[in-house]
Parts: sequence; C-alpha cells; structure tokens
Amino acid sequence: MPVSVWKEAHRPEKAVEDSKQVIAALRSSSGMSAVGAAGFCWGGKVVVELAKSDVIQAAVLLHPSQVTVDDIEDVKKPIAVLGAEIDKLSPPELLRQLEQVLSTKPEVEGYVKIFGGVVHGWTTKYKDEDEASVRSAEEAHQNMLDWFIKFVN
Repeated sequence: MPVSVWKEAHRPEKAVEDSKQVIAALRSSSGMSAVGAAGFCWGGKVVVELAKSDVIQAAVLLHPSQVTVDDIEDVKKPIAVLGAEIDKLSPPELLRQLEQVLSTKPEVEGYVKIFGGVVHGWTTKYKDEDEASVRSAEEAHQNMLDWFIKFVN
C-alpha cells in the first residue's frame, strides 16, 4: 500500500476518535478510571489531541511527528516529550519551542528531553547489538513508565 493511501486511511482525527472509543470501552468494562497514552511518531499527534481533553490523565510523546506549538498550547494534561537530537520531523529547535510553551503553563506539568546522538524512531527501531542505542531506548522507555507512574493513578 502506498504511504499516501495509508496516511489517508489513518488520519490523526480518525485515530483520536477510535482511541476515545477504546478508552470508553475499557473504562466501562473494567472500571478503569485513569488512562495514560503514549504516542510514537505520528501517534504523537493523536496523543497530544487526547491531552487537550479529559479523556486521559497523562501523555508521553516519543519522537513525535505532526505536533505543533499550537498543539502544546492547548494541552490540559501532564505531558512529556522525548525527542531525538537528529530528527527532521521534530528537530531539537521545535522541541525547545514546545518546552518553552510548557514553561508558560503552570497548570500543566510538562517535560521535554532531547536524547543526544539518536535519530527519529530510536525507541522502536534500534539494533540489539548496538549497546548505546539499546541504553538510550531503554532510558526513554523508563522515562515514559516513570511519567505514567507519577500521573496515572
């Protein structure tokens, strides 16, 4: 399937609505009251949209794409952004802008971390034999878990 066709079928707006339905079903069937959401790459856009509402309690974006400064301005929930030093989709300059916006929102806990020496997708696309890559991915995964432990209860 061509990427353009896939992207059209998987627009962030549709994924947000699908996610809301899944979260509602989980809450009604399990009694779950708190939800954290993690978005990798284009999923970052989906999760940042969820963080603008009361659907989730916390968000983590890992090497996000399509996320804008305007998106972050509208966030209502604690959000961590874990980015790569070498990333054309979310370059460090953009990540610093996101951090600046979060610093002006005392009502929203925010955290931005730029991982040195890694590229977009490093948390999911690394070679097991590359110890530095594995360490960096594991650190990001632990940061994500720590964020959820802190805010999803």
